[in-house]
Amino acid sequence: MATPDVFLGDHHALFDVTKGDAKARGYAVEKKIEYLESLNDKVSNRRSRRLINDRILLELVPRLSGDEIRGLFAPPPWGDEAQPSPFVMTNAGNWDKFRNIDMDKEAGAIEALKGSSSKKKTPVDADKIAALAAWHRIDCRTREAFRRSFLPELVNGYEENIRTFVSEAAGEEALVLYVQDPFQRLLLHGVCEFYNLVSTTESETKGTKALKMTKIKKKKAGTNELPTITLCQFLKMAKDGFW
Repeated sequence: MATPDVFLGDHHALFDVTKGDAKARGYAVEKKIEYLESLNDKVSNRRSRRLINDRILLELVPRLSGDEIRGLFAPPPWGDEAQPSPFVMTNAGNWDKFRNIDMDKEAGAIEALKGSSSKKKTPVDADKIAALAAWHRIDCRTREAFRRSFLPELVNGYEENIRTFVSEAAGEEALVLYVQDPFQRLLLHGVCEFYNLVSTTESETKGTKALKMTKIKKKKAGTNELPTITLCQFLKMAKDGFW
C-alpha cells in the first residue's frame, strides 16, 4: 500500500502554490486540501492519517512573513530587547534619593500626611459621625420601622421632650410618657436608643382602664451628650441621599 508521502510526492507539481497571482494560489490551495482529504479514503494506517491531517492543517494556515514570524517570539528573552522601565529611565540621582531616604525623615513625612488628613475633618463631619453612631444604637427592627413609616411630627415631639429631659434632669429623675399605640411606642423606644437612654414600658391601671406607661431614664454609666443632628434631621438627610 502506498504511503501518504508517495501520494503527496506524485501531486506536488500539480499543486505548486508558489506560482501565479493570489487568486490562483488560493484556488490551488483549495484543490490541494480537497486532494489531501480524498487520501483519507485510500489509507488505513492511523499514522498515515495523522500525517495527512497535519498537512491539511498546514495548508489552512497562511504563510507568515519574516516580520510575523519574529513577532511570535518578540517577548523577551527571545525577541527584541526589553524596553527600559520608567524606573530605569528616571534620573539616577533622583532615584537614589528616593531609594535611600532616611527612615526618620520617612516617618516624619508619614506623620505629616496623617496630620493634614485629620485637619481636613470639619465639625460638620464630626456631627455626622456622632449622628450615625447614635443611629446604630437603635435596634435593627426599630430602624426598619423608621425607614418604612417615618412620622416626622410624632418623632419631633418625642425628641423635644427627650432633649429637654436630658438637658435639665439630674440623678434618678425619670421622664414618663403615655403612648398607647404599639407602633408609636416602638418609635419612642427608638428615639430613646438614639439618645442613649433607658426606656421601659409598664402597665398602669386607672379606674377600669389599663394604660401603657413608658419610663425614660439616663444610663448610670455613659455620656448623655446631645447629638447636634436630631433623629428627624438624620432621617430626612438619609431620605434625600446625603448618607
